[in-house]
Amino acid sequence: MLIKIIFSFFLMLLFLIGNGEAQAGELATRLANFPQWEKLTSVKIAEGDLIYPDWMFGNWQVTSTLVDLAAPLAPDIITPGFEGNRRQLNQPITFSVRFVKVKPQISGFKLIPKIDNQSQILVADRVFNSLNLSKAYLGNDAVLSVKIDPESPNRQITFLRGERQLVSIVTARATENTPDHKFITTEVFQQLFKGSSRPYFNTVESTTAYHQLSTSNPAIEADQVTAVYLSPQDPDYFTAGSRPVALYRYHLEFFPSAQPNISQE
Repeated sequence: MLIKIIFSFFLMLLFLIGNGEAQAGELATRLANFPQWEKLTSVKIAEGDLIYPDWMFGNWQVTSTLVDLAAPLAPDIITPGFEGNRRQLNQPITFSVRFVKVKPQISGFKLIPKIDNQSQILVADRVFNSLNLSKAYLGNDAVLSVKIDPESPNRQITFLRGERQLVSIVTARATENTPDHKFITTEVFQQLFKGSSRPYFNTVESTTAYHQLSTSNPAIEADQVTAVYLSPQDPDYFTAGSRPVALYRYHLEFFPSAQPNISQE
């Protein structure tokens, strides 16, 4: 049961955690074609961090709502937690996130603000965001800490009670700016849940279209789809092929927050 709960939480976590350009319109078309998906072919190897547009800078209170889900290969192949996730439909979850300006580093990006540096970029504060979301979803007592590899923002470990861990590695990504001013991102993750008698592996793709609104309540909205693919270690891997075994669609709303920006050294 625990692995099902944690797996559901981890799907939500992915959007918080760079810069290959997708072919024009591919990501927007992909979102419009939900749930008819295949694996992306235009993503590039992830290097450095995912860079966000300046209008996402600051602190936000986010409301995330699961609005649709699909299991394209059911009943033959169903991922852990899928049926349980039906209970999350139309149930909003609220948590805090922030996006901070940092100076690019050769070996990755350290969260060190450089206000007077014109070369600064905007990235997600991955530790802050992931910790807040995990506690909102799993409860304060279930989550011990979140750590990012100091040499790469693409490697993250979430430490859970009971000597359990969620290990996430971003392997590929793409971004796209659309004519209607949406910023669309895709990241592909290899993820591992450790701590049970049998480690659980899979591959996840998270595609999110962010749109700045003319109001402040909310100021940003986003459409997100998370697709789950089997890893080569799974006995059904060749049966599934390039098709996802689960798809989750979320609606996100970002409301300005008065919390101060605090970046990590």
